[in-house]
Amino acid sequence: MAKTYTWHRFADPGIGEKDLTILEVEGKKISFTRYEGALYAFAYKCPHASGVMADGWVDEDGNVVCPLHRYRFSVKNGRNTSGEGYFLKTYPIEKREDGWYLGMEKTGLFGW
Repeated sequence: MAKTYTWHRFADPGIGEKDLTILEVEGKKISFTRYEGALYAFAYKCPHASGVMADGWVDEDGNVVCPLHRYRFSVKNGRNTSGEGYFLKTYPIEKREDGWYLGMEKTGLFGW
């Protein structure tokens, strides 16, 4: 089944290449970075030990690095690239005429 999203407008974070920041979108903290000119959004905390991802850094390969244990995740798809098997939630982003939008997955009553 294809994923469906509810789209929420957010302010341009105004960050430079490989900078990290946190914005609140619909009451949820979301981490943002810019890599190779594109804006990416992903989970506020690391799935391993809840390190704040925006306190880490983005490496030369486009991986966001958790500040606690140096786990690495692709900013493009959340895939763990350092081999531990975790997955970092990512969010789709669209630039529209009237601003930036972040997609949050629609879920049913029981989260399905």
